[in-house]
Amino acid sequence: MHWFLFATISAILLGFYDVCKKQSLKDNAVIVVLFLNTLISSVIFLPFLVLSLSGLWAPGDALYVPEIPLQSHLAIAIKSILVLSSWFFGYIGIKHLPLSIVGPMNATRPVLVLLGAVVLFSESLSPLQWCGVATAIVAFYLLSRSGKKEGIAFSHNRWIYAVAAACLLGACCGLYDKHLMASPAAGGLGLDRMAVQTYYNFYQCAIMGAIGMTYWWRHRQSQPFHWAWTIPAISIFLSAADFAYLYALSLDGALIAVVSMVRRASVVVSFAYAALVLREKNIRSKAIDLALVLLSMIFLALGTIAATTE
Repeated sequence: MHWFLFATISAILLGFYDVCKKQSLKDNAVIVVLFLNTLISSVIFLPFLVLSLSGLWAPGDALYVPEIPLQSHLAIAIKSILVLSSWFFGYIGIKHLPLSIVGPMNATRPVLVLLGAVVLFSESLSPLQWCGVATAIVAFYLLSRSGKKEGIAFSHNRWIYAVAAACLLGACCGLYDKHLMASPAAGGLGLDRMAVQTYYNFYQCAIMGAIGMTYWWRHRQSQPFHWAWTIPAISIFLSAADFAYLYALSLDGALIAVVSMVRRASVVVSFAYAALVLREKNIRSKAIDLALVLLSMIFLALGTIAATTE
């Protein structure tokens, strides 16, 4: 069960990733924080590429980055645009909304991925998975009622729309990742994991650098930036969480449905921070909403496990 331990570590790290985002974006320019995150992530992966290209690392090494053709780079660039768009809306939302609302909303992304798989890949859901979808919808409705107590109307709040857009784009990223990683025999591109993870960070950094120079620099007076040590921590926690997640999947006996469900439990960390440190409002009612979100994840995981063992 070592894979379960690493999945849990990934979830805890992702929770701190959300906490660092919330702290870094307080009275801060979203575009600059996002650019610095992509820059730091690129710096983290640059040595892997250099060591691979220099021949010091060989194919088969865990962190080897292979050379890929131009069309693969274009496919990865599309992923970069999707991820950046999701992150941009997510950063805006988490800056202006309570963390105890954003966390549970983000945790519903697997539901959107499943529904997208039904529409795009003609996949069918089991009764347990449909229970998970239904439970997530109820949780979202109850969360909207909790938000009203704080003057946040889900149907008229632009920051809620931003988080919803981030969730939708994040689900699109998950579906697109399936296309990138799946073998050609299964209709995918069969791209190497390290190539995708390395190059998409580089492309994100280039895109955000261009946006920063053309947009933020002209509006820097109205969108000031100040340094915070939680900014590099965002990239560090995210990179470490992804590494633990991928390592968990590489271990014998790892069940991806369970790993993914455990990873989404990162919301428990951010929710606890919102309650204990930020002292956000209506925590008791939101805790019920969160419990329903986690219950929906359990239904989804059990349904996926049952489907794969038939």
